[in-house]
Amino acid sequence: MTPFDLKIVTPDGLAFEGQAEELIVRTTSGDIGVLAGHLNCVAPLGMGRATIVIDGQKRYAACIGGMLSVVNGAVTLVPTTFEWADQIDAQRAEASYQRAQTILQDKNSTDTDIKLAEARLRRALVRKNVASMK
Repeated sequence: MTPFDLKIVTPDGLAFEGQAEELIVRTTSGDIGVLAGHLNCVAPLGMGRATIVIDGQKRYAACIGGMLSVVNGAVTLVPTTFEWADQIDAQRAEASYQRAQTILQDKNSTDTDIKLAEARLRRALVRKNVASMK
């Protein structure tokens, strides 16, 4: 496969800069795959797994929120949260999942508590799924 320039920048700093052969990320309207020569586009990111092929090897990451930009062959991923599979603390993700479940099952939880717990639950599920792909 023909490589393209990929930069992944998060609020915490640069997560990756180099050549990649393929990128698949979840946008708010579904998954998008990027190869060399992709048309220019900008898309808002959803919450899901990112698959990146680097030097012929697939790497996985939890990718949550932000934007994807493809301009003249340069691909920039600017997620709110980005964690490589081998850096995810699976126990922490499980604990977050359990806390969210507890709030969702509590009949005294407010609407705000429920919305926050649902978001926490979705993030925890993404992290748990990606962590299992180390």
